[in-house]
Amino acid sequence: MSRAAVLGLEDGSVWWGEAFGDASSASGEVVFNTAMTGYQEVASDASYNGQLVVMTYPLIGNYGVFDRASESRKPWVEALVVRELNATCREGTEDLDSYLRANGVPGIAGVDTRALTRRLRSSGTLRGALIQVPPQRALDADIGNEAVAKARATTALAQRPLVAEASVTVERTVGAGPKIALIDTGVKENQVRSLVQRGASVRVYPVESSMRDLLSWSPDGIVITNGPGDPAAIPHVAASVKILLDMAQSRGAGRPVPILGICLGHQLLARAIGASTSRLPFGHHGSNHPVQDTVTGQVVITSQNHEFQVDETSLPLHSEFFVSKRNLNDGSVEGLSHRTLPIRTYQYHPEGAPGPRDNEPVFDRFMEDVRDAVARRS
Repeated sequence: MSRAAVLGLEDGSVWWGEAFGDASSASGEVVFNTAMTGYQEVASDASYNGQLVVMTYPLIGNYGVFDRASESRKPWVEALVVRELNATCREGTEDLDSYLRANGVPGIAGVDTRALTRRLRSSGTLRGALIQVPPQRALDADIGNEAVAKARATTALAQRPLVAEASVTVERTVGAGPKIALIDTGVKENQVRSLVQRGASVRVYPVESSMRDLLSWSPDGIVITNGPGDPAAIPHVAASVKILLDMAQSRGAGRPVPILGICLGHQLLARAIGASTSRLPFGHHGSNHPVQDTVTGQVVITSQNHEFQVDETSLPLHSEFFVSKRNLNDGSVEGLSHRTLPIRTYQYHPEGAPGPRDNEPVFDRFMEDVRDAVARRS
């Protein structure tokens, strides 16, 4: 028997639908994702920790879920909001409804996601609450008001330890080859796979790791990963990144240690050099964002998932960093590069899960930098 559910937003709007997934309630920020496929990768992306995700593509769940497609150890979305749920498992190991139910994640289907997305675009990201409707209250309009009240009472995400929740707690090492130290602020597993496939030995470090311990491993390269939330809320992590930057810059061009920052890692590196970050009106979430290289003029289509941006005017002139990539939709900063050292950051996701795969050469270039650095030191 179907279950009713209601989504209330802090602006007072109420959205009724049919519940699926886990029979629980959820609250957090409501954001929309424009990807046409990849709902499992979206659900298991730790950058969505604390958020209810609206999928703009109208049909979700039609190919099931696959063990190999998970980007983390569990789904991180607070809830999934869809127009039409296809519960039939056509190709995957299980259907989306069962997958979310097994992992304690609720969902709501039958929502006019186009109208909801237009509201979020106009108002900006809003807090929301998803409530399961008991059968005896199926016609009770007051439950919508309860959902709105719960949305308005939802704790701001900046007050939650989102990154600490998402990061691993124990180090792990995979692969063989040049040593890459990866600081896990909410890593997507395909970043690890992409490096291992290119011949790296990747050691994943918890976000709270001592930089002394990390550097004692003598890594040949360092990656600061994606993750959830506001970079300004974790100044201690930016301080750790500054230690790594100072180390890399003190060695100079003769003994460089390449550094790669992705998404939150890009923002943390910017803050480490003294730049500021700010919130975008409704974030970038999807797999169709055009980005241009400021040096070559090349345009690529990128996968993105973030609420914050680096403020270009705040970049210190003495930092030797320049804006290397720019978003063609809104002009926001999509990448930074050091003028002399192999230190580069990307606001978008080069691992492209769920896609596109246009930007995998980011990892090729990073590993070329690593091997070149190893050769210089030998």
